Amino acid sequence: MNKTIQTTIGFLLLLFGTLSIVLSLVGVKLTFLTWLDINPLFGFVAKLLMIIGGIVLAVLSNTNWRDIDGPA
Repeated sequence: MNKTIQTTIGFLLLLFGTLSIVLSLVGVKLTFLTWLDINPLFGFVAKLLMIIGGIVLAVLSNTNWRDIDGPA
């Protein structure tokens, strides 16, 4: 997959996960993520996994693996 696409998907996961948690504090829900809130604990954990997965995907897609030195 293209580096740009992976980074975009990572940042979108991060954005929607964070936005969903912040909006749930006010009582608002994003309509396409309402199926996650059937069980409140599952919804919160799924949103946290979206945030963590987005960060990991964005960082790993932007890592230059050829510049990393191996063991000396």
